[in-house]
Amino acid sequence: MSPATAPAGVDRSILSRREFLGATGALIISFGLPGPASAAGPAKGGNGAVLLPDPQRIDSWLAVRADGSVVAAVGKIEAGMGVSTAFAQIVADELDVSIEHVTLLMGDTASTVDQRGTGSSNGIIEGGGALRKAGAEARLALLRLAAERLDAPVGDLEVVEGVVRVRGAAERAVGYGELIGGRRFELPMTGKAVPKLATSYRYVGRPVPRVDLPQKVSGAYAYLVDFKLPNMVHGRVIRPPATRARCLGVEAGETPSEAVTVVQRGEFVAVVCAQEEHAVRAAQDLRVRWTEGAAQFAENYDSLYNALRSARPKATEEMDGNGDVATALAQAMRTIEAVYEYPFQSHASMGPACAVADVRRDGATVWMGGQKPYALRQAVATLLGLKLDQVRVVWLPGPGSYGMNDADDAAIDAVLLSREVGKPVRVQYTRADATGWDPKGPPITVQMRGAMDSAGAVTAFSYEAFGYSGRIRPSSTQEPGDGLSPQLIGGFATKSTDRFQFSDESYEFPNKLKRSHLIAWEHSLGTGLRTAHLRDPDGMATCFASESFVDELAAETRVDPIAFRLRYLSDEREKAVLRAVGERAGWVARPSPARRSGDGAVELRGRGVAYAPRNGTIVAIVAEVTVNRETGALRVTRFVVAHDCGFVINPGALAGTIEANLIQGLSRTVHEAVGFTPTQVTSVDWATYPILDMTEIPEAVDIVLLNNRPEMKSTGAGEPATRPVAAAIANAFFDATGVRLRRVPFNAKAVKAALTG
Repeated sequence: MSPATAPAGVDRSILSRREFLGATGALIISFGLPGPASAAGPAKGGNGAVLLPDPQRIDSWLAVRADGSVVAAVGKIEAGMGVSTAFAQIVADELDVSIEHVTLLMGDTASTVDQRGTGSSNGIIEGGGALRKAGAEARLALLRLAAERLDAPVGDLEVVEGVVRVRGAAERAVGYGELIGGRRFELPMTGKAVPKLATSYRYVGRPVPRVDLPQKVSGAYAYLVDFKLPNMVHGRVIRPPATRARCLGVEAGETPSEAVTVVQRGEFVAVVCAQEEHAVRAAQDLRVRWTEGAAQFAENYDSLYNALRSARPKATEEMDGNGDVATALAQAMRTIEAVYEYPFQSHASMGPACAVADVRRDGATVWMGGQKPYALRQAVATLLGLKLDQVRVVWLPGPGSYGMNDADDAAIDAVLLSREVGKPVRVQYTRADATGWDPKGPPITVQMRGAMDSAGAVTAFSYEAFGYSGRIRPSSTQEPGDGLSPQLIGGFATKSTDRFQFSDESYEFPNKLKRSHLIAWEHSLGTGLRTAHLRDPDGMATCFASESFVDELAAETRVDPIAFRLRYLSDEREKAVLRAVGERAGWVARPSPARRSGDGAVELRGRGVAYAPRNGTIVAIVAEVTVNRETGALRVTRFVVAHDCGFVINPGALAGTIEANLIQGLSRTVHEAVGFTPTQVTSVDWATYPILDMTEIPEAVDIVLLNNRPEMKSTGAGEPATRPVAAAIANAFFDATGVRLRRVPFNAKAVKAALTG
């Protein structure tokens, strides 16, 4: 790989792990950089043993080059939220070097520690925490080396820009690069080195500009789609036209036959050509004979939701049970019920997936853009019958994922085709592949029931969800059968598991019960409606139901929505977030809906609130909306967010992440629902799966960051702000119109139907 094809922030001046290990004048670490020179697989030591990163060794996390610059390796990936900049901030602070002198290596199974990949907002929690500890260990080791060199106690030393010097004697100094002298640390992670106090941080806690943005803005940033290998050929996959359709045979089309290799294994059909444009045409021209297929899905969403509620569950689980809900409901002065419905949603990444694979007799290297390269390594090894140390998976920047999108499927396809043709193969999906065949966030319908006494106090709260597990397509690709094409080939098992769909809130109602029913959906494997993790898995759907219903309870008792929530919460962090969002929004206490002097206005305005905790992070959102009675246009004019995710590494990047959550959440709320017939997915492009456009972006987004205290751990921010979006918008719509929206998406057709229904 040439420097021109390197992602921003990644140094390509050293190409191979062997060369890196053989360099002199630097602290050498057992990791290297992805590229053609390392395509032979992981490096080996003199005894033939594979040198894989060991999380218990400092050398697996950090290196210092001869010039004093630092290379840090972490088992996470950059999904576009600026986590690489945050990692650089942490390393720079712990080692007292300039952030410009820190280089990150990420997501390479041969050169970075296996941290289970990236997901569940764990980048900063796990990756940042590990780098902070490794930095403290490395700094202590360097100070001890400097103490010997300078003949001074460690306590008398200080570090300035990577130079260790004796306090009060600036001439007695030695730089990190000179100090190491080409040696490795060869030291364990003892756990005894104490990270620096946050009060001494130079970068952490400050809005350091993201290191990747300048090249992205200028167009110089290189993505996976820019990656090339010598002798690389191009593959295109042809999917079945209908569910349960069987392939009866294939014939090449008008493209010259010598330029095309046709691959068919079961219902997996593909072409491979030397040129990409030839592969595109060959895939279009290929004559594939398929059987007719058979119905496998519901007719439409009405029948889908009815089927979910009436089907016999394959599994049921309960949580948050206290008191006797059934008795409380039966004896209540007032009860209310509501049903909420949330559809299939696509990842709809802005770019379709791409992957490159080089399968050889002695091993394989795969370049992919997904979140979990370490699990994928296991699947590839199993698929090819190789040992784990014979497979290397290298992450390179892709279009983003936010869950299990089509990235891993493209990687498996590239592996299958490279094995067939004996050359490196690049697979580039089309928009129809990406939207029509990516795993989908699952549909859920939730039955809510509540009861109140004569004073308006809530006496019962019942939540009952019906849905397909979001783990039909597992949250990582550990087995070949977890991928789409092996499912079409047949004979591979998958690790589908149950993921129950509960809302996450802390309301203290005297009688409370949540129940989740999972409906069998394994027959969706090998189709475009298999379900998988989508950003904040199930969180938007379950919060939509729970927080909308809490708003209904508040409206029924004529209590201000924020005051109502505060009445039933006791956690001070949660209450502080709700108070903060109300204060920033200029919230005036009153019940919903808003009282209007007349009903003649075409455009109505309202505000709504929703809150949600997620894995230690707490978010509250106020949405301000306008609703046009005539056109059905629902527009969010302002979002206000209060966000408590513990100690914040980079407030600027965090604000961008929160805004991204809000915008994607808004798109999923007002537009996104996968279309389908009984035999196929019909959402295959931006026309049939519309997303938010620039004209629909809110006029203002106000963000309040709470509790940015050093004594608090960072709790993750990649997903939590997504969770309350749909509920906040639904509650704002009710405040504006007095009408409830209980089915996502809230598009113009749905709004007009609700207002006239």
